[in-house]
Order: sequence, then C-alpha cells, then structure tokens
Amino acid sequence: MRSSGTDPGARRISGVYQSSVEAVLALLIAMGIGYWADERFDTDPWLLMTGVVLGFAAMVLRIWRMRGLVEDPPEEE
Repeated sequence: MRSSGTDPGARRISGVYQSSVEAVLALLIAMGIGYWADERFDTDPWLLMTGVVLGFAAMVLRIWRMRGLVEDPPEEE
C-alpha cells in the first residue's frame, strides 16, 4: 500500500490539476470584474472585453508555467 503524498506521479498530476483550475479561474474572475465594472461605470462592453483579454493573458501565462510540471526533467549523465 502506498502512503499518500509520496508518489511523485501523484504530486505531478495534482500540480497540473491545480494549475489548470487556476488558469480557468483567472479568466472567469477577470471577466466577472470586467462585467461588474461595465455595469458600475456604464461602459458596455469595453471593460468586459478588457477583462477577457487580461484573463486570457493570465490563463496563457499559467498554462505556460504549468509546462514545467508536465515535461520530464532533463536526464543527467
């Protein structure tokens, strides 16, 4: 029986899962803030579109950083 938390594969998968949730949440939160700001300042649809762009950029950055969790580490000779 394996003890929880010691398996490197499980840690890797959990890190990837956490990163993907963070990436999606970054987009949703930025869109929500943009929508709220549009309603508050009556600027439809400009702040929502700005939120989408910023959220998408944050999502791409998070996925780019997640690449390190997915790729195999370089083998040493």
